[in-house]
Amino acid sequence: MHAWLCETPTGVDALTWKELPTPQPGKGQVLVRVQAASLNFPDLLIVQNKYQIKPELPFVPGSEYAGMVEAVGEGVTHLQPGQMVACVSGTGGFGTHALAPAKLCMPLPPGFAAADAAAFIMIYATSHHALIDRGQLKSGETVLVLGAAGGVGMSAIQIAKLAGAKVIAAASTDEKLAFCKQLGADEIINYSTQDLREQIKALTDGQGPDVIYDPVGGPFTEPALRSIAWRGRHLVVGFAAGDIPAIKINLALVKGASIVGVFWGDFARREPEANATMMAELARWYTEGKIKPLIDTQMPMADLKAAYARMDARAVKGKLVLVNP
Repeated sequence: MHAWLCETPTGVDALTWKELPTPQPGKGQVLVRVQAASLNFPDLLIVQNKYQIKPELPFVPGSEYAGMVEAVGEGVTHLQPGQMVACVSGTGGFGTHALAPAKLCMPLPPGFAAADAAAFIMIYATSHHALIDRGQLKSGETVLVLGAAGGVGMSAIQIAKLAGAKVIAAASTDEKLAFCKQLGADEIINYSTQDLREQIKALTDGQGPDVIYDPVGGPFTEPALRSIAWRGRHLVVGFAAGDIPAIKINLALVKGASIVGVFWGDFARREPEANATMMAELARWYTEGKIKPLIDTQMPMADLKAAYARMDARAVKGKLVLVNP
């Protein structure tokens, strides 16, 4: 097999494409021949040693991928060689083969394209867990989605609309906002050229959004939180802007608002039955055509460094997927 190996977590430039022995699955594992892998923001942080999970060196990055099961280890009964799966194992996806815990692999129904599957679990699971579970989103409420043209933003727009919400999408360019309108956003804000608070006020008749979906952090969190509706829920999803904001906690008090942490990975680990029920619903929505990841670009696995550069430049709308021949 071949894979991108991280031996020194000093950044993307330190990754090397190497030939490695093809492993055999151990107890509870499957060997997956990777057909497609998506690039997510944590995949950038992890090779920079900035992610909360720090794998033992050396490691192969690539948290999310899809492909065909080639072999199964002891105790694996729900997956068989030849079966198509999507996996979120944290690492391992940027190669031709990957070992994955079988419990972290989702069997794919017929007709689920590998590129879509590789771009599916992390973003849709995060957004479903955030909006439906943690945010308790109700039909008729208003959702503000920050970073709305990225992968999790895309999925948040689609799921919020399915839930019957009004969606305000905020992003950094008019091109990205046109993409958000294509996804179904009702209103848009360009926070590079417009005042975020003033636009939120104008678009909500001064009431503010009931739910704020915030995967961005940085300078956008505080003005969004200051604009939240009474009893609003500010969902802390991530910090793509780079800076973790320091928030004055009295902002939650004066609006009767909740600041809610969203950590889908630990939810899946701690509440596996609830997660399985959620994933089954998401898979059903996909087969019914209600949700679908929009793929910005498909690139050869060998072009991983160029893919990282595109992500780092905030040039991706939707998802970026790497494919093996």
